[in-house]
Amino acid sequence: MTKKQKKTLIRIIVTTVMIVALAFIPEDLSVAEPEYQAVPWNELISRIVFGLYLIPYILIGHDILKKAFKGIVHGQVLDENFLMAVATIGSMILGEYREAVMVMLLYQIGELFQSVAVGKSRKNIAALMDIRPDVANLVTDENGVETITQVGPDEVEMGSVLVVSPGERIPIDGIVIEGDSTIDTSALTGESVPRTIHAGDDVISGTINMNGVIRIKTTKPFGESTVTKILELVENASSQKSRSENFITRFARVYTPVVCLCALVIAVIPPVVNVIMGNDANLRSFVYRALTFLVISCPCAMVISIPLGFFAGIGGASKAGILVKGSNYLETLSKIDTVIFDKTGTLTKGVFEVVSIHKHKMSDQQLLKYAAYAESYSTHPISRSIVNAYGLEIDKAEVRDVEEISGHGVIATVSGSRVIAGNDKLMNENGLTPPTCCDGGTIVHIAVDGEYAGHIHISDVIKDTSHEAVKSLHAMGVKKTVMLTGDAEKVAQKVADTLDISEYRAELLPQDKVSAVEKIMTGRANTKRSTAFVGDGINDAPVLTRVDVGIAMGALGSDAAIEAADVVIMDDDPIGIVKAIRIGKKCMRIAYENIYFAIGIKVIVLILSAFGLTNMWLAIFADVGVMILAVLNAIRTLRVK
Repeated sequence: MTKKQKKTLIRIIVTTVMIVALAFIPEDLSVAEPEYQAVPWNELISRIVFGLYLIPYILIGHDILKKAFKGIVHGQVLDENFLMAVATIGSMILGEYREAVMVMLLYQIGELFQSVAVGKSRKNIAALMDIRPDVANLVTDENGVETITQVGPDEVEMGSVLVVSPGERIPIDGIVIEGDSTIDTSALTGESVPRTIHAGDDVISGTINMNGVIRIKTTKPFGESTVTKILELVENASSQKSRSENFITRFARVYTPVVCLCALVIAVIPPVVNVIMGNDANLRSFVYRALTFLVISCPCAMVISIPLGFFAGIGGASKAGILVKGSNYLETLSKIDTVIFDKTGTLTKGVFEVVSIHKHKMSDQQLLKYAAYAESYSTHPISRSIVNAYGLEIDKAEVRDVEEISGHGVIATVSGSRVIAGNDKLMNENGLTPPTCCDGGTIVHIAVDGEYAGHIHISDVIKDTSHEAVKSLHAMGVKKTVMLTGDAEKVAQKVADTLDISEYRAELLPQDKVSAVEKIMTGRANTKRSTAFVGDGINDAPVLTRVDVGIAMGALGSDAAIEAADVVIMDDDPIGIVKAIRIGKKCMRIAYENIYFAIGIKVIVLILSAFGLTNMWLAIFADVGVMILAVLNAIRTLRVK
């Protein structure tokens, strides 16, 4: 509990004790005064009672009165503070001292409860903010003497060497140049299993070095590192409001003036009608009804609970390793009925392995050598798998005239021989006819000096949870799942059949993915449903920005993912997609529950108060009670299954 919350709690306790003590004072202290009595005792006693009740009233309500006054000064009159101030001051004037104090007391109890609930949801965000490193141990060389200096992470230049000891956070993204260790990534990804790192491995800022001392060479400045981008994303998430939140804002702007006008009508019109009809005006009774009406009309439950529900949802998602850029994307997630997947790195591990080598005339090792040398300059996962399978050091001086053709393969000169390594299309374009392969994987055909030499069968592994994720998506109402891939038709078909994916598009070039997504989304512009694209975030940025909600998965540390995507799943588990959609649906369900519940109860009690069938105590109790129930309902979004 914060210092401010503790002070409010003390005020509530002291006010409660004072009200209990004042309850022993009889309601009617008037006495029969003899005609000769010079001192008006009844008036004096009334003033004493008023003064006694004024003390707890000021104690518990001074901040509300102050806010109401500031609102009037700044032209923001019609808010809940103004309604509370008018209603309670009016009750004090009418002599309903006890009710005025109780109204303020119950309202403050509700406000304290709300503050604690918001604080609880903020803990997840605060925990995420703890990933910000405080210092960096910078290695410098002065006159041949190595020194280690503690500096602020923002003072470290790209390419600097840092020492990270056990228990310290890695301050800036980099590559390990010395040492072996394990790192804890749970604060960023929600993954509890530590990751083992060695020299040559990439590491990201915000993770914790658990045992060995390591040295890293920074690959980014602090302002562009993963930890900074994640923190900026989370800090700015609340600025992107959902339509439900905007509805509350618009509702309050219209609602508050209307209820004030209704209260004025209740206080003025009936007494005037009574006077016209020759009856007692009964002004006091109708003013009391109007004041009660104002207390009830305060839209606290919706104004507090709806934004709180979305805020808690974003916090709960962050705790589960899912970054959502704003509550508007939670709303969009709840309406998804089509999910489009990139295959490699999303549904599959993106870790390719050479399964078999099929040569014609040369040996397996010679064919693999030609392929490895030709692919040595490429960073594509398939190229890396061929190089890794070769296993020997590559003399890049033997490789010249490298031409990497996106979506097709590589052409290069290796030891004076022209080597073509790629798919069927690349072979056909170069006047070669490769054999038809029935293997269920990626086939890299090799041609040397214009003659077909053989092919290499490479397979990607489907992630363990991909099938469960697709099955869960269909179970929760996603009508269509689509997979896009540059792989061959039979490879795509095998993966789609294995995962029970509704449709697939195969043999796509990177630019073809945008066209494929456009076709899928054609005719959906006027529907109330949403389309999501899930990719690895590195080369899928154009598609991520085109769909209703772009989800980058397994792309922690990728600038493209964090910039282009609306939702970032910080590990590579497809179940995160299911969690993200489930959180969105839960937030929207709870938001509508609170809207219907709050408005329904409010209308009923307002009608009762207009006809004088309730008093101010019951009015504020109902209002605060509804707010507490709505807040309790809202913080359920913190729990992510």
